[in-house]
Amino acid sequence: MNAWSVQKPGGSEQLTLVKRQVPTAENGELLVEVSYAGINRLDILTRENPAMKKPYPILGVEVSGVVKANHSDNPSLEPGTKVAGLVKKDAYAEYAIIPAGRAIILPKEMSLKDGAAIPEVFLTAYQTMYWLGKLQEEETILIHAGASGVGTAAIQMARKISDARIIVTAGSQEKLDFCRELGADVTINYKKENFDEIVQKETDGHGADVILDFIGATYWHKNVNSAAVDARWIFIGTLGGVEVEHVDLSAFLGKRISFIGTGLSPRSDDYKAALAADFQKTVIPYFQAGKIKPIIHQTYAFADVAKAHQAMENSENIGKLLIKVKDA
Repeated sequence: MNAWSVQKPGGSEQLTLVKRQVPTAENGELLVEVSYAGINRLDILTRENPAMKKPYPILGVEVSGVVKANHSDNPSLEPGTKVAGLVKKDAYAEYAIIPAGRAIILPKEMSLKDGAAIPEVFLTAYQTMYWLGKLQEEETILIHAGASGVGTAAIQMARKISDARIIVTAGSQEKLDFCRELGADVTINYKKENFDEIVQKETDGHGADVILDFIGATYWHKNVNSAAVDARWIFIGTLGGVEVEHVDLSAFLGKRISFIGTGLSPRSDDYKAALAADFQKTVIPYFQAGKIKPIIHQTYAFADVAKAHQAMENSENIGKLLIKVKDA
């Protein structure tokens, strides 16, 4: 089969199309013929990783496609079933292995293209907001990088599931307008405004009950200022760096802030399976009802993976970037 790997760790110019054997599904796994694969920042970090060892891996963590072989005891996943999910490994390829417990069965009315925009961003948003952030109805949530894949997923779920008060940050008016269309109540251009001051003003000094933080170091002090008493601050990215100077921990004590660092990819198979099952039961009905939708910025041809990586690195996207592996 055709698949995308790297010649050596580095920039997008190191991406290379390779021939690999079609993988074999083991007990509890599905062999999926891939229709679309999602692009994620983790793919770029993997591509650049100087510690990566040969043979270099096939990139990617999520796909949509059609089940070709079912080696699980779940009769709902028989060959021909449309699924999406987090792969065991190797997503930028014509075939992939999905552990059966991670598979999200797509509704009949949902396209494989839309399905590919669900696994990583929606599962991450659901995990961080509800499993970790414990977002309650009518609480206030501050979502950074609101126009990102996870951000657009989080806005929709916070609106439709929790009717939360939603405050988002983004770096352009186009992105802010789109966030408002999805359901954000307050939009902040972080390049022009101090978001902590606006959060405090818009909440009458209460602050944000939940913070989804993709940024890290450069937002640290403003996030502390933005947090409500008993806030849950979920840390899921380091776009703004990892080193913070002059940290005053007294605010964490005074406000009783819970700081939780997380990542979905390193989680166990059992954790991912439980999350996928909860998501299938709780959120997929909102897709079926048309209340929540995948947000796709652009779909690239299988030959144009490098262009997709460049778009991700330049933060050009509002929502998901996909690569089309096979006509569906």
